[in-house]
Amino acid sequence: MAISDAAEQSLPAAGSYEIDPAASTVRFTTRAFGLIPVRGTFSVTQGRIVVAGTPEESSVDVELDAASFASGIQRRDDHVRSPDFLDVARHPTIGFRSRGVERSAQGTSLRGELTVCGVTRPVAVTIDGVVGEGERITVNGAASVDRYSFGVRKARGMVARRLRITLEVVAHR
Repeated sequence: MAISDAAEQSLPAAGSYEIDPAASTVRFTTRAFGLIPVRGTFSVTQGRIVVAGTPEESSVDVELDAASFASGIQRRDDHVRSPDFLDVARHPTIGFRSRGVERSAQGTSLRGELTVCGVTRPVAVTIDGVVGEGERITVNGAASVDRYSFGVRKARGMVARRLRITLEVVAHR
């Protein structure tokens, strides 16, 4: 979905906005055994959104706490945090860095690089909405992440290859 006309009119003023970890949400969905939905969250540690003169010059840098992986089942969460998957002892953070916003007939997206388990790959985040309210900005978006491309290959066939990530990021000037 593209940024709506209403959201276009409420875009934030140019400047630097610090992401509010307590107000921001990063959710994931995937499947186990091809059928069972698995849902959960990651916590945002820190980040910054820089709104430039044009959207194409804007950027986002955000860091997630890899150990914050939570799906509601402790045994699974501990296993995902282990060296079999995220290896949070060696790779405590997950990072995303964008360098601009792209607009096309398909919508608006952030093109950037995602780093998971020390491996960095390109990822596009589709922007579903941006609202600027005074000194506050809220961004909603989604991305599909192929865990295999980051070397996370354990439990092939038992755990889906792709995760759907949805986010609501709140930042303040």
